[in-house]
Amino acid sequence: MAKYLILVFSLFLISCANSDWRIADRSSANIAPLPSEINEAVVHVYVARTFNWKKYLSVHSWVAYKEKGAKEYMVYHVLGWRVRGGGNAIIGKKDVPDRKWYGNIPELITDIRGAKAETAIPKIKAAIQSYKYPNFYRMYPGPNSNSFVSHIIRNVDEMQVELPPNAIGKDWLDNGSLFSKSESGTGGQISIFGLLGITLGLAEGIEVNILGLSFGVDILRPAIKLPAVGRLGLKDAPLS
Repeated sequence: MAKYLILVFSLFLISCANSDWRIADRSSANIAPLPSEINEAVVHVYVARTFNWKKYLSVHSWVAYKEKGAKEYMVYHVLGWRVRGGGNAIIGKKDVPDRKWYGNIPELITDIRGAKAETAIPKIKAAIQSYKYPNFYRMYPGPNSNSFVSHIIRNVDEMQVELPPNAIGKDWLDNGSLFSKSESGTGGQISIFGLLGITLGLAEGIEVNILGLSFGVDILRPAIKLPAVGRLGLKDAPLS
């Protein structure tokens, strides 16, 4: 058993040592429709395993949208290194919406189109502007990239989505608030600085946060939620 653990740990260290963000794959995963092929508005939320050793613990999330008739997508997310350099943590630019996150293939967790997306986009813009931490970033327990996307989701009713349990930072509430509606808007949440709390909702089921790690059970779409691993069971989906 000891030899096995040593081998696993050695492979883990090798994987970290061999990671170089400068040459990691950032090409499209070919998930999103090309703007030239679709006229209607589109809103997407993506998650992907983070880079280097952090990918074993958490995912990185981002929001992308294309307005009706637009020829490009806008992509928004948060990067901590920008704050360390004295800049704004929020990155918003015209970009490929479904880029691999430094070699890790993204998962599309919500896909909104047409009139519903048109209604959502102004709310997304407003939520980005109202984010409280553009000049502050903390990987654990937040606010981080997942805290940013969670903030947007909570303020845009049309999104009706929840970040996966391995999205560390999603339970950080604005201004250190203790109470909030759940991300899906179908329940409520109590959270103490993203470190301890509980979420109850029709979409979320029951989720407990202990030291920033989420454990839970989705009842309507049977699944177990685990930190690092994510979701085991039926695929998550909006209730409507």
